[in-house]
This record gives sequence, C-alpha cells and structure tokens, in this order.
Amino acid sequence: MAEQPQPVSPVKNFFAGGFGGVCLVFVGHPLDTIKVRLQTQPRPQPGQPPLYSGTFDCFRKTLSGEGVRGLYRGMAAPIVGVTPMFAVCFFGFGLGKRLQQKKPDDVLTYPQLFAAGMLSGVFTTAIMAPGERIKCLLQIQAATGETKYSGSLDCAKQLYREAGIRGVYKGTVLTLMRDVPASGMYFMTYEWLKNILTPEGKSVSDLSAPRILFAGGLAGIFNWAVAIPPDVLKSRFQTAPPGKYPNGFRDVLRELIREEGVASLYKGFTAVMIRAFPANAACFLGFEVAMKFLNWIVPGL
Repeated sequence: MAEQPQPVSPVKNFFAGGFGGVCLVFVGHPLDTIKVRLQTQPRPQPGQPPLYSGTFDCFRKTLSGEGVRGLYRGMAAPIVGVTPMFAVCFFGFGLGKRLQQKKPDDVLTYPQLFAAGMLSGVFTTAIMAPGERIKCLLQIQAATGETKYSGSLDCAKQLYREAGIRGVYKGTVLTLMRDVPASGMYFMTYEWLKNILTPEGKSVSDLSAPRILFAGGLAGIFNWAVAIPPDVLKSRFQTAPPGKYPNGFRDVLRELIREEGVASLYKGFTAVMIRAFPANAACFLGFEVAMKFLNWIVPGL
C-alpha cells in the first residue's frame, strides 16, 4: 500500500473540506435536482404517461419550463451547509483513522478505512438532514406548480412553525442509513484508488490532478451505488405530507415495493451516476488543491 498522507489540522480540514464541498454542489446540483424530481414524481393514473419518462426527459422539461435557474433550484441550502458539513466529514474521517492507529505512522487496512469513513457519515448527518429536507421540498415544488416556499430560509421557518425541530429534521434516520455505509465506501474507495494510481516510491500527496479527478469521480460512483436505495426512501419520506407514513421508512418501502416494484428503489439511477463522477471529482480536487494552498501559506498551522 502506498504511503498515506499525514493527519492535517482541523482548521485546514475545515477550509479545504468546505471548498471541496462548494465545488461538488456547483458541479452536481443540476443533476441532483433531476434525481429528486424523478424519485418523487407522482404515480401516473392508469393509461396516463408518467410526468417524466426518464433522466433526459426531466432535464429537457426542467430546462424548457424554468431555464437554467430551475436546475439550480434549492441550491442555497446545500451551499450554506457544505462548508461545515464537509469540514465535519473530513474531520470525522481523520478522527476515525486516528482512533484506529496505535502509532501516528500506522498504515490502516481498507476495512479500517471503511470504518473511519462510516464515522464521518455519523458526524455529517446533523447538518445534512435538515439541508436535504429543505432542498428536496424546494426542488419538487416547482415541478408541481405550487409555490409554498419563497426560498431556503422561508422553508426552514415554515417547517419549524408547523412541526418544530422534528419537522426540520424529518428523515434523519434515513439520512443515517444512507450516509454511514456510503461514506465508508466513499473514503475507502478514494484511498484505494489513490494508492493504486500512485507510482512506486512516490507519495499519494504528489498525485497529479487528472489522477485525483479519476479517483474522486470513481469514489463518488461507488458511494452512490450503495446510497441510492436509502436515498430514494429518504426523498419520498421527506417530501411526503405530514402523517402519510406513520411508521417511517418501513411504510415508504412497503408502498414503493407494492406499487412500483424493487426497481423503484433505483429511481434516478442514471441522473445520480452521471452526476456522481464530475461532482465528486471536483470535490476531491478542490479539497486537495485547497489543502496544498493552505500548507503553502500557513505551513505551521
């Protein structure tokens, strides 16, 4: 296994992780909007075609009906959340590695890296769950023609007014079910690919930008291969009217399997996979570039 990079300071993790997260949202949000609309579209009446026949049909209708702004609808919530969320994410991964090291220079196995990544998923849920709830509601309201929320802040205020903090954090368990195993796969795959792509005798910290992009992009695909089924359940649950699913995700799962079959758990698969590579490639490249910049301007921090 190639040499692993040394732990970095939490301050550098915060800024570099935040920058990587902003890169991810900006590149990936349009297809995230398509994914959510596909996952939450109403079941068509007998004899009627679905609202969207697929990823490209949804993209075309969104672009023609709402313009480019429609593809970036609801982006304020994830943008506001990405800096602390990715800071906590990368901090959680670093902490997970540190807790498993007997000595600072110990090289971890891939199962240990997976476990460290799972810890980062636990850390990020507190920030991710409300941001995801607001984002999904804003993304689907334009598709339904209803304008209940004027923006992210208004959506958060109304959710809190209607159901308190529980309304804002609706879907937290499903967010955990999605992010804990997916984050483990995410970081383990990225570290594995970086090690494979690092020439013999070289450090992973010297990896070229194209190789970082490739490793980050593939890590994103592996992440979403694990995350899609719980993400479909989460999107449906978070955008459902109050009281529709009294038993939580179990009711959502039963309804989806009964009415649309197992394939419904992979709704939005094409949009997710098209988005996953460039968005996560941008995230990891942004993180690595920001980290090198911080190490250059404040090497002792």
